[in-house]
Amino acid sequence: MIFRRALQREFTHAAAAVFIALFAIMITVALVRLLGLAAGGRVPADAVVALIGFTSLVDLPVVLTLTVFLGVLMSLSRSYRDSEMVVWFSAGLPLTAWIWPVLCFAMPLILVIGGVTLYLGPWAQQEMSDYRDQLKNRDDAQRVAPGVFRESAGATRVFFVEVGAGEDGKVRNVFVSDERDGRLTVVSAAQGSISSDENGRYVVLEQGRRYDGRPGTPEYRVMAFDSYRLRLESSSQEAGSSKARGKSTRELLQAPDARAWGELVFRFSMPLSALLLALLAIPLSFANPRAGRTNNLLLAIFICLVYYNIIVSCQSWVSQGKLPFLLGLSLPHAIAAVLLGAFFYRRLAVAPFWQRRNGAALPRKQP
Repeated sequence: MIFRRALQREFTHAAAAVFIALFAIMITVALVRLLGLAAGGRVPADAVVALIGFTSLVDLPVVLTLTVFLGVLMSLSRSYRDSEMVVWFSAGLPLTAWIWPVLCFAMPLILVIGGVTLYLGPWAQQEMSDYRDQLKNRDDAQRVAPGVFRESAGATRVFFVEVGAGEDGKVRNVFVSDERDGRLTVVSAAQGSISSDENGRYVVLEQGRRYDGRPGTPEYRVMAFDSYRLRLESSSQEAGSSKARGKSTRELLQAPDARAWGELVFRFSMPLSALLLALLAIPLSFANPRAGRTNNLLLAIFICLVYYNIIVSCQSWVSQGKLPFLLGLSLPHAIAAVLLGAFFYRRLAVAPFWQRRNGAALPRKQP
């Protein structure tokens, strides 16, 4: 009882620290990426927080899987370094005695990983795709911001407004560049406003010039105007995303195709990989107090990365029809299970280092 309580407390504290660190790194990376897109005008500034929330839900299973693995690994490695494992082994506990406490700690998190991967993650992915579609389908008037060059929805026009709309609803110092069929049209105006009728929405420019011609040739026309109307582009709202990642698990099972089977391979693999990695952390946590403290950690992280890459590769092969679903689902975990058995056999078959040093592992001579 004392053994189990001590391990549960140690696992919980280590997992909490690992989760906070990994979640903070994930949010920071997403924030830097989205802020870069917002600075370039590809993502509105008011959409950054919502996209970060959706991204964190989609990537949460990977973070939780690493939390389980590193939580168990770091706790048991500390026990080896502080010679606590010597006490437990001397009390008659084999290495396999750690399996049940690890499972008791990992199973609630594995259930959360399964729930997020199978239900919450696809919902967040679909909501994020719909939200991105809404941002892409906004017309050009909504894309314009003072002091920023913005592309139109069709990527054929570039708008620039130096001063935002004042009390009269007009912007100042407007620049519009339009390139179609090899011809470049540049319009500059002192001010502009938005108008609409039954045919659509327009930018009404006042007191400006229009330069029209073909780059690299002297064929240019210059036209001064008092008022000039430029129709705004708008793209029709597309149907919901048909990507497999945004579909619910029930939809993937009801209408399976190659891409659906590939997505199911990844969703079913996440909780299975969390379980096997939690058990694999038991033999991988062995650390010699006299050796470096990071050797086993580097090996464990390398194995984890290879395991995850094999899962992603099998998902891709199943999506492309190169691998059957059952084989693609079972192959990564079969390799991990064989590796798990080999590591346990190695740790159980070889005498601990303190026994080898004291000569307990050497054969006795007959008198």
